[in-house]
Amino acid sequence: TTGPSSDSDSSPTVESVEDNPDGGCHIYRNGYYESSIDVVEGILEVNIIQMTSIQMTESQAENSLVDFVVTCQGSLPTDVCTVVSDPTCQLSKSVVCDPIVVTDECLLTIRRAFEEPGTYCINITLGDDTSQALASALISVNGGEST
Repeated sequence: TTGPSSDSDSSPTVESVEDNPDGGCHIYRNGYYESSIDVVEGILEVNIIQMTSIQMTESQAENSLVDFVVTCQGSLPTDVCTVVSDPTCQLSKSVVCDPIVVTDECLLTIRRAFEEPGTYCINITLGDDTSQALASALISVNGGEST
C-alpha cells in the first residue's frame, strides 16, 4: 500500500503486507548469524547380559530377588530406572529409579524384588544429563527362581 508519511517529508511511504490466511505476520531479516553447537556422545546402547535369581531361605521368601547385569556403550550413566510391567509391557506394576556411580566401565548389577511369581516385562533405562537408553526383557519369576 502507498500512503503519505506522517512527518513533514511529503514523499510516500511504501509498506509490503503479505496476504496470510492465519492472520499472523512474517518478519524477514537478512544478515549473518553465529552460534556454537556442542555435540555430546550420550548413552548409545544398553544390554541386559544376565538375569540371576537370588536364593533365599524360606523365612526370607516374601519377595523374589533378581539381579540384572547390564552393560552400556557411550557416556557413563548417572541414574537407572526399572519399570516392571505385565508380560505385554502395557500395564506398569512398579517403577524404581536410583542414582548410580559408574566410574570407568559401564557394567553394573541392578537388584529388583518381585512380590509374586509370574511373567514380567522389564524395562531398564540408563540416563545422564543429556541422554537415555533402554533395554527390555521378559522374565519368569517362580517363587524365588527366575528364568
